[in-house]
Amino acid sequence: MDIGGAVATAEISVLSEAPVADAESLTGWLKGESELVGRVRRTGPPLSPGELGSLLDTVTVALSTGGTITALIASLRTWLAHPRRSDIRLKVRREGGPTVEIDAKRVKRTDVEKMLRQALEDQEQRQDPGAGE
Repeated sequence: MDIGGAVATAEISVLSEAPVADAESLTGWLKGESELVGRVRRTGPPLSPGELGSLLDTVTVALSTGGTITALIASLRTWLAHPRRSDIRLKVRREGGPTVEIDAKRVKRTDVEKMLRQALEDQEQRQDPGAGE
């Protein structure tokens, strides 16, 4: 994804009974955030030889040093809080970072933001040479 100001990407894999439909729902939700406009797209695993297409069950978001991480965290937290999403799990991974799995049914709402920050903010701080000075 070639986005001006992007310092990394976040990949959000949707694990549910209908991962493609849920990824589509999440993509639409995130595209509604003004800070994320033009930074969100659906992706999928790489194609194997002979395959014609892949399932687009992952949402990729271009992150920048601005407010995109904060907007993404707030939006994901709200999206997961909807009752009809209680059987959804998300795997969130920033480019080059660890994967955090969030089970909407088993994770406390107060812990969702902490887990997302763990997965997304560390990379931003490492890429900013002035962080912590």
